[in-house]
Amino acid sequence: MGRVFAYCRVSTNDQNPENQKLEILNSGFHIEPRRFVEEKISGSVYASKRPEFLKLLDRLEEGDSLVVTKLDRLGRNALDVRQTIDLLSKRGIKVHCLALGSTDLTSSSGKMTMTILSAVAEFERDLIIERTQSGLGRAKAEGKKLGRNFSLSEVQQQSVMSDLNSGKSVSETARKFKTSRQTIIRIRNKSEKNSGECKNPINC
Repeated sequence: MGRVFAYCRVSTNDQNPENQKLEILNSGFHIEPRRFVEEKISGSVYASKRPEFLKLLDRLEEGDSLVVTKLDRLGRNALDVRQTIDLLSKRGIKVHCLALGSTDLTSSSGKMTMTILSAVAEFERDLIIERTQSGLGRAKAEGKKLGRNFSLSEVQQQSVMSDLNSGKSVSETARKFKTSRQTIIRIRNKSEKNSGECKNPINC
């Protein structure tokens, strides 16, 4: 009989993976303490970029099982999760997700579940894109100004231009105001546009 591992991920140092460990143990899986793998890393990071998860992959062998509480422990989005499960399946490793009734996601029924979830995720993503584009179009039609606001106040923006006009570089000015070079460049472009001295037609 293969070994059983558990992967518990939390997003920040303030969070604790103990709740996930208890949930897995209470679900009936018998896992040795040394086979619990914990990781504190953002869910926005691909599974292939998570250090502790990669170490876990090196430990897993054919016939082993991997248990997680939720699908998002296995990747940053539906596609990433699917690729992770496919990788484990090809290596002969079973994957159980408590949120889906502890189903083995590498089995026939599990693969069907993943196909449905992937389709739903794609549908939701398309809806979000459609709503975003519709909202932008409506805002533009109403004459609303689009784009990000400057992180610096009007007074600070004037000081930025004074520094730039006195010969200071964009990088030096950005460090002084503790902001990005992109912000300084946007302020410069805005000032040039308003004064009719824009040197780069693309930015105007």
